[in-house]
Amino acid sequence: MEISMQDITAAAAIAVHPLDPLTSEEIAAACGLVRAAAAAPDHCRFPIVRLEEPTKAELTAHAGGQVLPRKAFVVSLDIASGESVELVVDLGRAEIVDRKVVPNREAPYGQPPVTLEDFFRCDATVKADPGWRNAMRRRGLTDKDIELVQIDPFSSGFFDLPFERGARIVRAVSYFREHLQDNGYAHPIEGVVAVVDLIAGKVIDLTDEDPVIPIPRKKRNYGAHEVASPRTDIKPLNIEQPEGPSFTVNGWNVEWQKWSFRVGFTPREGLVLHQLGYQDGGRKRSIIHRASVTEMVVPYADPTANHFWKSAFDAGEYGLGALANALELGCDCLGNIHYFDVPAANSKGEPFVMKNAICMHEEDYGILWKHYEVRNGLFEVRRSRRLVVSFFATVGNYDYGFYWYLYQDGTIQLECKLTGIIQTAAVAPGATYPWGGMVDDNLGGPTHQHFFNARLHMDIDGGGNTGTEHEFVPRPWGRDNPHGNVFDTTSRVLSRERDAARVANGETGRYWKIANPNLTNSVGGAPGYKLVVNPSPLMLAQEGSFVRSRGGFATKHVWVTAFDPAEKYASGDYPNVHAGGDGLPRYAAQNRPIENTDIVVWHSFGHTHVCKPEDFPVMPVEYAGFMLKPVGFFSANAGFDVPVDRNARSVRSAHTPPAAPAGDTCCHKG
Repeated sequence: MEISMQDITAAAAIAVHPLDPLTSEEIAAACGLVRAAAAAPDHCRFPIVRLEEPTKAELTAHAGGQVLPRKAFVVSLDIASGESVELVVDLGRAEIVDRKVVPNREAPYGQPPVTLEDFFRCDATVKADPGWRNAMRRRGLTDKDIELVQIDPFSSGFFDLPFERGARIVRAVSYFREHLQDNGYAHPIEGVVAVVDLIAGKVIDLTDEDPVIPIPRKKRNYGAHEVASPRTDIKPLNIEQPEGPSFTVNGWNVEWQKWSFRVGFTPREGLVLHQLGYQDGGRKRSIIHRASVTEMVVPYADPTANHFWKSAFDAGEYGLGALANALELGCDCLGNIHYFDVPAANSKGEPFVMKNAICMHEEDYGILWKHYEVRNGLFEVRRSRRLVVSFFATVGNYDYGFYWYLYQDGTIQLECKLTGIIQTAAVAPGATYPWGGMVDDNLGGPTHQHFFNARLHMDIDGGGNTGTEHEFVPRPWGRDNPHGNVFDTTSRVLSRERDAARVANGETGRYWKIANPNLTNSVGGAPGYKLVVNPSPLMLAQEGSFVRSRGGFATKHVWVTAFDPAEKYASGDYPNVHAGGDGLPRYAAQNRPIENTDIVVWHSFGHTHVCKPEDFPVMPVEYAGFMLKPVGFFSANAGFDVPVDRNARSVRSAHTPPAAPAGDTCCHKG
């Protein structure tokens, strides 16, 4: 595709706000410029194409009337040489204004993420390899069987082996299938791992273990047509909003119940919330400048050949946004829904639109507040409503939902939903599985952990912010505690980055507050929000292990760093085949001052999964997440002014005639 100067200038003029994601026209323009400047345009691929976001200061200038340049950040990959380059394209000037070669051939290495094109290349490479085909025959598969084998290209990890250093590789594991829709994870082929050099296009290392463990053959399929006796007693549940939703949408800008924010999207993080603020009386108050999930890692606890290296960094090595579901293919939300279509680039830099990638709707959430005063008969209750902004990403076998909730009382919540299919291991007949739980005949599920990291660029009432740590401690018996019932709340200022790499403590109720010390609230304190953490594990891999070094962000629950535009991701820029030591441990090691300044709060949280039969063939949703709650930010209950719900009514009894059906609003686009 040839891109003219006129096309590029027109593309740069389309977006209405500096934080709007790149349009399809801008993506085509940026990739066209990069391709034209490449040494070998036909070999040029695009693992990352996203908006180069303006800074807080630039956005302030824009609010004052200054026009900001539209810029694209592009990572190009030469699939013949393996060279990867970061480029910044000024779309208005039709010019590459910055170019930097990624030093992925030097320690500690690191590669751009695995692309869908890499998936297909890996499949073809493995199936053409004589050694791998022979390993399949040793397990009783015919040539016809081999063509149906499912190949899973898995990010390789790093163990300082010679073929890993500076290489663009994946490790591939295999699963037997009788037909294309057969659930391959019920039939793992144990003891066979191929290492594929994606640049050379060949298998460079092959594990083919003895003794051969038979392939489990029991079918465990999950398609609706496979369910012999589905439930028949589920009655319709209609979600109705006859007057439409309470939110308004203008492009990527959303306003709802005093909340306002801008929706963003990147290939790595997926959904991003920008400029999250709340209308408090006559002023709009900022809370978070930018919120997203920048990384998640899934380390496995099985030391055998098929599993010890598995530690996928699903954001940095694949891209949560790049693998987002198009919700037109299935209904993930209920109610009166607004969908956001997201422009994206394929690996060749060609734009396409991810239809319905982001889902937004309102939902009832029980009681907001209530009191029944028995002395005077005053009975007041208000129902809570929340706004839900979400997307789902499918990364190989697992599916992850990311749900941001906004509440009428000023609470912010992130809930991550984990579902999909577990990794599996073949177990010899009569043996037990020592590295996890048995999930079916001759089938084990390796124990593993999931760690997410949310990056919260805080902006409480603008200006400088400070983080503090608090916990509850019992006061010793004494004259000031004669009955032994007194306990105190401690407070400690997080003054430097090393002070702010912290672990949660449920026994003392440890929590963290982010406040603006330059302002005074209604009771003489600093307005702020507190981070409410849920019970969550930390990385259990041993100190000195490669996975612990590569996923160092998961060794602490909370980190606070000084804002640096170059420090975007909890695991660093390129965790794929990276030796480790990057990301949050490196950022915090600088020990910069973090009092009354522009700070970023990072929260690591997750789930340790010991597999069980109930997790197969498809795993019920597990939940992980956190809340941010106002603490002295408002002068009173921010949800006090929510009116009585005029549509609230009692549950209809079994003898009451049903209302006429209201129609299916499941996937209604508002």
